[in-house]
Amino acid sequence: MRVTFLGTGTSSGVPVIGCQCDTCRSTDRRDQRWRPSVYIQLADGTSVLVDTAPDLRAQALAFGISRVDVILFTHSHADHVLGLDDVRIFNFRQRTPIPCYGDERTLQAIRRMFAYAFDPATPRGGGLPELTLLHLDGPLELGGRTFIPVPIYHGHQLILGYRVGRFAYLTDCSAIPDSSWALLDRLDVLVLDALRRKAHPTHFSLAQAVETARGIGARQTYFTHIAHDLAHAATCAELPAGMSLAYDGLVVEVD
Repeated sequence: MRVTFLGTGTSSGVPVIGCQCDTCRSTDRRDQRWRPSVYIQLADGTSVLVDTAPDLRAQALAFGISRVDVILFTHSHADHVLGLDDVRIFNFRQRTPIPCYGDERTLQAIRRMFAYAFDPATPRGGGLPELTLLHLDGPLELGGRTFIPVPIYHGHQLILGYRVGRFAYLTDCSAIPDSSWALLDRLDVLVLDALRRKAHPTHFSLAQAVETARGIGARQTYFTHIAHDLAHAATCAELPAGMSLAYDGLVVEVD
């Protein structure tokens, strides 16, 4: 299984508009962060996109994405769904609707935000994304692998992370319910939210993320949803062994 990080930034992306901090002016490409998403390629060729960030078109062009078979949503905040209209090119090339899975709250929000795509009165003809919204309420079989939804807290809101095999993706996380810890044992690769150094009401700080990663005990942890407070090289230099900031374009192979 191959995982490509399409975006590792926070909702404003990095560089932040109008900001002149060292990270936003950095020439290190790892400090340039699109909004968060990953692309998972399974051994049988099935391609799974987790979230449709507003930067989806640019991400697809930059990282050579030419096919999306399934979309999994973590939640419905703008930085995770507003690129959904750009999947219509995959509809056009694949000549089929794309199944989109999420919890019911997320699906309802998508129906509101992209009402034109689901309105029978909207003229068809290739200009609309063709989507099949499907409620996810348990493990999902895709391409011979089992995707397990992992409930996590994003502030007071319960959203979804995902586990497949020994890989888990937990973006926009501020706490893990007791019932979800058992879903995160024996991981080889963990991806976990780490927004900044200062505490935040809906995201792990870097210190909280490190502590949580230690508790989960994956062989390798990559932090994502990163604000401009954290410069890549300097932050990675201080992290414990087996932990690192992710970056856009990072590719991880997971057995």
